[in-house]
Amino acid sequence: LREFDHVIEAPNWTNDGRLLVFNSGGRIYTYELATGAVAPIESGFAIDCNNDHVLSPDNTQIAVSHFTYEDARSRIYILPMQGGDPVLVTEHGPSYLHGWSPDGKTLAYCAERNGQYDIYTIAVEGGPETQLTDLPELDDGPEYSPDGRHIWFNSVRSGLMQVWRMEADGANPTHMVREEANCWFPHVSPDGAWVAYIAYGKDDVAPGDHPANKHVELRLVPAAGGASRTIAKLFGGQGTINVNSWAPDSRTLAFVSYRLKS
Repeated sequence: LREFDHVIEAPNWTNDGRLLVFNSGGRIYTYELATGAVAPIESGFAIDCNNDHVLSPDNTQIAVSHFTYEDARSRIYILPMQGGDPVLVTEHGPSYLHGWSPDGKTLAYCAERNGQYDIYTIAVEGGPETQLTDLPELDDGPEYSPDGRHIWFNSVRSGLMQVWRMEADGANPTHMVREEANCWFPHVSPDGAWVAYIAYGKDDVAPGDHPANKHVELRLVPAAGGASRTIAKLFGGQGTINVNSWAPDSRTLAFVSYRLKS
């Protein structure tokens, strides 16, 4: 669609199909597909946002992960989609947002607590957080299925980073993608039929790492289970599809690829 001379990351697609939302340099921007126009979403003090941002189901709000100045830890905030003052959701950090429940009531995120990264949920108004996983191995990238029944995530509990699914309350974790690769950030299509994810070569990265500037593949697997297939090979990784980037018609994916400057 467009080439930038600076790093951009993690496109979200709006429900009406008009805009992509991405981050760059700590700020959040919109990209209008019809015109190519780029505009910032005014976010008050939240100007150190990373690539973990999610739109509310009705697209009236956006939740962001912003590094607070007091301790340089990522915390989750919500602000109006048209811009405005951020409201703190997670008191503790680091917290990295990945999913917003289809009913609009709950956020799912990866957080480090007591030296261990696990998956948590919290009401959009804030309050106590609910821990869904409790393993020494990294669990990350939680995202709700469109019906709200499941949370898809990636975990290194099997030795490699792999795609898993559990019930929305954390019960019955199921190994959904078994590959000789390190697989990150499963994203369920709006129609619930497919899951897209990014795959690093088994020997290219450590299982718990997802750096940028690597040769990676975008892959699809049926949400019901089955064989995966590669739909794109690219130079990317961190920032390519950290958040759900499906088009509302479930036929197209947005992603970011990189090219090293000469």
